[in-house]
Amino acid sequence: MSKEKINLNISGMTCVNCSNGIEKVVGKMKGLESSKVSFASNEGEFYINTEFLDKQSLINKIEKLGYGVEENLEALEKSKLKAYNELKRVFILSASIAVIMFYFMFFPLENVQVNQYVMFALATVVQFYAGARFYNLAFKALKNKNYDMNVLVALGTSAAYFYSVFVVLFPSLFPEHLRFIYFDGAVVIITFILLGRLLEERSKAKATDFLKKLMDLAPLNATLICEDGSYKTILATQLKVGDKVLIKSGEKISTDAIIKKGSADIDTSMLTGESMPVYKTIGDEVIAGTLNTSGVIEVEVLKESKDTTLSKIVALLSTAQSKKLPISRFADKVANIFVPTVIVISIATFLIWFFIIGDAMDAILASISVLIISCPCALGLATPIAIVSSVGKGAREGILIKNPEILELIKDIKYAVFDKTGTLTTGIISVKDALYEESFLDILASLETQSEHPISKAVVNFAKAKNLACDKIFTDIQIIAGQGISANFEDKKVLIGNLDFLEKNEVLLENKYLEFYNKSLEEGSGVILASFDKKCVAVFALADTIKEGAKELIENLKAKDITPILLTGDNKTTANSVAQKLGIEKVYAQVLPDEKYKVIMELQKEAKVMFVGDGINDSPSIKQADIGITLNSGSDITKDAGDIILINNELSAVLKSINLSIESMKIIKQNLFWAFIYNAAGIPLAAGLFYPILGVMLSPMYAGIAMSFSSVTVVLNSLRLKFKKI
Repeated sequence: MSKEKINLNISGMTCVNCSNGIEKVVGKMKGLESSKVSFASNEGEFYINTEFLDKQSLINKIEKLGYGVEENLEALEKSKLKAYNELKRVFILSASIAVIMFYFMFFPLENVQVNQYVMFALATVVQFYAGARFYNLAFKALKNKNYDMNVLVALGTSAAYFYSVFVVLFPSLFPEHLRFIYFDGAVVIITFILLGRLLEERSKAKATDFLKKLMDLAPLNATLICEDGSYKTILATQLKVGDKVLIKSGEKISTDAIIKKGSADIDTSMLTGESMPVYKTIGDEVIAGTLNTSGVIEVEVLKESKDTTLSKIVALLSTAQSKKLPISRFADKVANIFVPTVIVISIATFLIWFFIIGDAMDAILASISVLIISCPCALGLATPIAIVSSVGKGAREGILIKNPEILELIKDIKYAVFDKTGTLTTGIISVKDALYEESFLDILASLETQSEHPISKAVVNFAKAKNLACDKIFTDIQIIAGQGISANFEDKKVLIGNLDFLEKNEVLLENKYLEFYNKSLEEGSGVILASFDKKCVAVFALADTIKEGAKELIENLKAKDITPILLTGDNKTTANSVAQKLGIEKVYAQVLPDEKYKVIMELQKEAKVMFVGDGINDSPSIKQADIGITLNSGSDITKDAGDIILINNELSAVLKSINLSIESMKIIKQNLFWAFIYNAAGIPLAAGLFYPILGVMLSPMYAGIAMSFSSVTVVLNSLRLKFKKI
């Protein structure tokens, strides 16, 4: 047996049932081993037995179902953008017509018949143009024996629309007290449900932007060192294992490689989370996409572009993006039972009234009343109106909710995983503590102004905070990558750098400086030393400051029985030091992006996971987690990958997001409850169940009023979110 994996980009899917339908239909094809179609990412993964099934036959089957198969991601993106713009245009048209119809309802024309024809014309446009998607989706759902919301929308709006059509065109068929039209009801249902779909598609339309931005991180070109020693600029994708490449200061590393000549400070923060540049020299490995901040190095290629760490991150993001949401919509679940039940009740009502009671007109009216009162206006409004209110409330609190789906998940979070640098800490290096001779501090700070290194800036800021002038003049300034800086001041040698740098230059260290140095290291701080004329005069302990509100957030999460976890690429000593200050017991340190991703996946086997981060290295984990939260100060790639962006960068908004989710889900469940209760209570009345006993029967007019009342209840209930304190 020959097994082949086929990945296809599928366009035209408008809901989860589309992906389910494709899986169900192609699953019956001989030779298909397994299939996984993601509505979220528009990707399909199929395993076929090539003896019985080929790729083209599979594509033909999918296209026969009414979907498109795009040849590449660019074509898929264009198709998705076109679909989104079309949905937006249809919604605007539908909403505009709804407003016009309300005008003619409250300010009707003097000629009642003309007014009805205007309403009829406007409603027809919405019903069969804006609402065409619901008919198409309902047809597909019924073909797959799936009775979802689309079936309910098509059924309910059709009942209201066609009853009204007959009232307008054939009024003599109806008694005068039953000549009511429900065009506005059908239009409102379609308009608001389109709004809900637009909110969903808005986040989907940009779902793969972060992938494209991430791929752009790797440099396009590389400087190849030829065998004769000459240099040649080629595409980075053309590099082969064993090639020699020149990386200058300020350039990005073109591929995963090993340094063969030279040394440099490499900024790896985007991949490892390490807050300070890392010194790399001969024999050390460097990673594609990281930045050479100082020095010139020659490297030997270890991996081709498709196998680099950066490529792995892209692959991980793509995999995480295509995962299926674990929660299907509650309304659709109920609809699978509710829709067939309503149809059966409507038919049964007609048959009983027609054959047993013998009244054809009442049989028709009762049957239509059942369909009208079951019209899912409230059901259609239940979720989108609550989401609109929730998103609006979040925005006012500094919480940008990109993906409304996560409102269903946040309340079930068990693990809250945090990146360290830039998330729980400021990401800005500062002098935490220092031991120094005051008369030398302005000289040391003046020398540090000659370097753009983050550590140099920290020392300069420390001196400026003490109102010292950093204006001394130096000669013979040398910046040694990974070690420090040296210069001459008034014929005296000044050195600032690591311990090894000072020892190589035979600097004398008093015990007090050495003790301070060792103590700072034990506390997880970075440390640099400074000397003047071969005598140590200062030691600076460097730290990444913990953000305001971080400790309070961790305490509040624990109070909600949510376990906080620190997941960082920084070293273990620093990570444990930060965790201890914040009260975090569980720590994962010195982990690369793919390792972070694996930690998230392992935690997800136990419970729902929320990840909060801000760096490019966090993006796969943010996308894989059940809820991904990023800060507005983070990278564009990370913000694209996240479900929630904290606009004001305040960590307290993480807790507000959880509270907002809890309140939103309460509202949505209440809305769905009332929507179904009105239907459940109104259907027996509409069917005439109490007519023989009480002489009471619900006419289409009152069925419409009941339907509208349920909608008003749902809207008012949703608006309560605006006044909730989170």
